[in-house]
Amino acid sequence: MITGMLFASEGYAQTTRFNFTTESRGLASKYKRQVVDFNGSEAPGTIIIDTRQRFLYLVLPGGQALRYGVGVGREGFAWNGEAVVERKQEWPRWFPPAEMIARDPKLEPYRTGMDGGPENPLGARALYLYKDGKDTLFRIHGTSQPWSIGQNVSSGCIRLLNEDIIDLYERVPIGTTVVVR
Repeated sequence: MITGMLFASEGYAQTTRFNFTTESRGLASKYKRQVVDFNGSEAPGTIIIDTRQRFLYLVLPGGQALRYGVGVGREGFAWNGEAVVERKQEWPRWFPPAEMIARDPKLEPYRTGMDGGPENPLGARALYLYKDGKDTLFRIHGTSQPWSIGQNVSSGCIRLLNEDIIDLYERVPIGTTVVVR
């Protein structure tokens, strides 16, 4: 069992402990975290996201990468390009964008945010992606829906199992380059 701590963002002082079980047990083996050979030209420490294959690669030294299975944007919500991790958050607060609320009015109560926790769509951790100093509103984040890994289901964000986003979060610093293909 993985235990996460919630340290609410935005200056809240409350601390809550959440427990959740690992979800990789039922995952197809190709989507489980593993070290693979990598022949790209990107520098070690770079995150590469292959949306077609639904993998995230963290480039390692020596021609290898740590590969994670991911869920990606569904039809009409996929994106590509380059961004930078400018912010990281444990048990992040979620704010659905106005466009998402317009598509799904049931999200209206969360316009002012949903506290971090097991039911929060951002999961246990989030990496906030910026381009040219501006928030893209895209995230690399956890999910409590393991069935979504390997699928095109999100509104453009890249989702990993909670256990995998915790691992990735610990490995990447602010300033990490992210390339989405």
